[in-house]
Amino acid sequence: MLTERHLEIFIALAEEEHFGAAAQRVGITQPPLSQGLRRLEALLGVRLFERERGVFLTEEGALLLPHARRALAALAELREAGAREHADGRRLRLGLAPEVPAPLAADVAAAPVRAGDRTRISTVTAPTAALLSDVASGRLDLAVIRHPSVLHGLAAGQVILLPTWILAPARPADAGGSSPRRLPVAVRPRGEAPAAHDLFVDTLASRGRRVETVVVADERAGLALVAAGQAVLVTADAGLSASRVERRRATDPPLPLRLRVVWNPRRPGSGDPAGTARLLEDVLAREAAR
Repeated sequence: MLTERHLEIFIALAEEEHFGAAAQRVGITQPPLSQGLRRLEALLGVRLFERERGVFLTEEGALLLPHARRALAALAELREAGAREHADGRRLRLGLAPEVPAPLAADVAAAPVRAGDRTRISTVTAPTAALLSDVASGRLDLAVIRHPSVLHGLAAGQVILLPTWILAPARPADAGGSSPRRLPVAVRPRGEAPAAHDLFVDTLASRGRRVETVVVADERAGLALVAAGQAVLVTADAGLSASRVERRRATDPPLPLRLRVVWNPRRPGSGDPAGTARLLEDVLAREAAR
């Protein structure tokens, strides 16, 4: 197996052109240096040095030397990066469902640091189904997902209900008392959070309403349809709006955004995920109480 020491021997001997000086430079005696060089040449399948009249690079050795230097530098950078990661403390990999409004997502991600935890935060935004898979596999430490969802053995905190608003096209001034046209509801693909999607649609239908939906990639696309007069949108984002779009609280029926923090209790070395989850839940709960 090619090792860092093999690279050090190659580079030192190429620059010193003397076995004794090269051995002293890498901190070993001459016999192990010669043995390491023979092993490296066997691994690469080429002769790196001429040894009959001094020590000189062969043509193959001269071609491979720049690669050896880059490889050794890359290993040094890898060690330095690892040292920085260790010095900077634990990294928390957090996933957030796209339905979480951006200002709230920022507050959730910042919660551990604001609580004094020496943690480096990295976040990803992905559909609930993808977040559950990433938490289960260890690619994420925690995630804020839509509820209900099938957890498959993951631990979960309390369910938090965020208020939502219905965005609809503003009625023209000359509409008079005519009944507004029934528009489809813009929704994200069902596969992103099947159980939560079904609960949302079933709740709409519970008042005897005929429910039609139109699938959009995200809430920005949904808002565009609303502004064009082609759909309505239910959102937890208090700041999402556009000209000629009306907002009203979703209270008849209530259509809260149900969120939950999940983590994998079986993953070793994950610190105190339940404690971190409570910090995230506190931020979500404060938003829900507004």
